[in-house]
Amino acid sequence: MRPATAIRTYRRQWLAALAFVALSGAAPPGMAEGAWPARAITLIVPYGAGGNVDVMARWIGPELSTRLGQPVVIENVSGAGGVIGTEKAVRAKPDGYTLLLSVESTIVIAKMVTPSTVRYDGLVDLMPVTLLGSQPLALVGKPAMQAKTSEALYAELRSAPGKYSYASSGVGTSLHLGGELLKQQGGIDMVHVPYRTGMQIVNDLSGNQLDLAVLPLSMVMQQARAGKMRVYGVMSDKPSPAMPEAPPLAGVPAWRGANVSVWQGVFAPKGTSPQIVEQLNTALGQVLATPSVRRNFEDGGVTPIGAGPQEFAAFLKNEESKFGAIVAKGSIKAE
Repeated sequence: MRPATAIRTYRRQWLAALAFVALSGAAPPGMAEGAWPARAITLIVPYGAGGNVDVMARWIGPELSTRLGQPVVIENVSGAGGVIGTEKAVRAKPDGYTLLLSVESTIVIAKMVTPSTVRYDGLVDLMPVTLLGSQPLALVGKPAMQAKTSEALYAELRSAPGKYSYASSGVGTSLHLGGELLKQQGGIDMVHVPYRTGMQIVNDLSGNQLDLAVLPLSMVMQQARAGKMRVYGVMSDKPSPAMPEAPPLAGVPAWRGANVSVWQGVFAPKGTSPQIVEQLNTALGQVLATPSVRRNFEDGGVTPIGAGPQEFAAFLKNEESKFGAIVAKGSIKAE
């Protein structure tokens, strides 16, 4: 074939390939996009630096970077109880380069208790990748409380409606809803006292300035073991490995099944490729299997889970149903 003829033939083949791309969306040889990930990945933490969620991000970030072969940059976007950072993740391009590490209050509960200000649906606008870990909530009391067991406490609460108060980290949080579930299911009346921070609750409770509180187990283990507060039980059907001496509140028949945990999971914006989501889940599973990461989780009172996209999605639907029923029955609004 003469050179000029060869050039014309090649041009016709190339133009035909481009036409095929325009019609089918396929990429001809030499034009395929690079494999993911090809650059740094941003992991949004919708809370300030130094908090529990931020600490977990820094536990998993370096290991995830190693397995993906690209830097994982943690970006703290705090404000409105996690809503602002979550909205940023929802609006991000669904290309696998922006992820979100978040919790039950922001993903599931926020839209229920602040419907006029939360403009996203965590179960619709985000894709679940991996449920990293969880820990049960604990019902704890001040050292001076006379009741020594959950059964004795329940009897006292039933006999004295409105006499006792319980603290949580704010109206509409999972801690608040955990306390409301105990009230609703147990037929008891406690006064809710919202606080801004969990550590202030711990300080006031150990100083006998509060009667009761609902807190994540990890926040109370040290103080309880030092005798500065009493753990009446955890809101789960079985003891937590982090504190096996704390009994389940299910020992009280009226509280059986009143299970509430705080959990952390990784999400991607809606529309992210399922292949990228699966690749991320595989990498995160490997991260959770790393001895140093598991040790950090367990020392922090968090049970590693590693549930993948489908199992995580089913878990989220159950969480939505459970919290939705509590909010509806209690007419709870944080606005």
